Amino acid sequence: MQMLPAPTFVDVIDAAAHLEGVAHRTPVFTSSTANERTGASLFFKCENFQRMGAFKFRGAYNAISHFDYVQRDAGVLTYSSGNHAQATALSARLAGIRATIIMPHDAPAAKVAATQGYGGEVIIYDRYKENREEIGLRLSRERGMTLVPPYDHPHVIAGQGTAVCEMVEETGPLDMLFVCLGGGGLLAGAALAAAELSPGCRVIGVEPEAGNDGQQSLAKGEIVHIEVPHTIADGAAATHLGIYTFPIIQRLVETVVTVTDVQLIETMRFFAQRMKMVVEPTGCLAAAAVMSGIVPVEGKRVGVLVSGGNVDLARFGQFLA
Repeated sequence: MQMLPAPTFVDVIDAAAHLEGVAHRTPVFTSSTANERTGASLFFKCENFQRMGAFKFRGAYNAISHFDYVQRDAGVLTYSSGNHAQATALSARLAGIRATIIMPHDAPAAKVAATQGYGGEVIIYDRYKENREEIGLRLSRERGMTLVPPYDHPHVIAGQGTAVCEMVEETGPLDMLFVCLGGGGLLAGAALAAAELSPGCRVIGVEPEAGNDGQQSLAKGEIVHIEVPHTIADGAAATHLGIYTFPIIQRLVETVVTVTDVQLIETMRFFAQRMKMVVEPTGCLAAAAVMSGIVPVEGKRVGVLVSGGNVDLARFGQFLA
């Protein structure tokens, strides 16, 4: 796959222009209960209200909007456990092009159904025995389709960064920003935006405890690969950061912390009971780190990215029970 220039804040601004009038400008909510528990002023950027239910729409649509005529004619190909799959299928439908998505056999049924509902062709693979990146490269060559990976792509990263642009425009400068971390697309984009719009803001990535490859990578100074983690945060079950995302995270992110599945469930329950929101486990990562007191936030103005709300309702009920 041809290497593109690394994304900058200029690309985030360009992405915002492409997304204007297409992506939802999602709300920023506050909670007096959350503020009292943490002693901070928390601002929740609710991407669970984005089109298709997650921030992923921003990056997928921005990437496809840069396609030339040849690429549009052949279509887009990607791999994803769910949210980028839905985002790519919806964005492709809006652009009038074909989309093929490689999804793991254990992807949430609701995410598979939604991807197909948006018109995407779904190809299933076993994530514990097969390599999705190898499958993607092979199919892109065979079909001539353009591969847009779920996080390691400059236009995807730039698109995700627009969420923080909107947040800071509404809240003003922040002292701290907590962002979920899977492959790093959202965290890298968020860091680019925060560095420009809220200088001095401490950016903190949050991973599931079972999949702390990002934390290990920062500590080691190079990209660390791990086995597929077993976690309820399926959207953050990445095995490594990307060649585009890691350098940005290494340069602009202060630290990466982890939370347990139990802490994610507690945070899902808080969102449902106190803020009347459905948030998927991955979407709770950033908030779980703040609400659990893993990083002290007392007296600070804190941004929290709520990344998505796509969860099977039956499983959601089981989590809350």
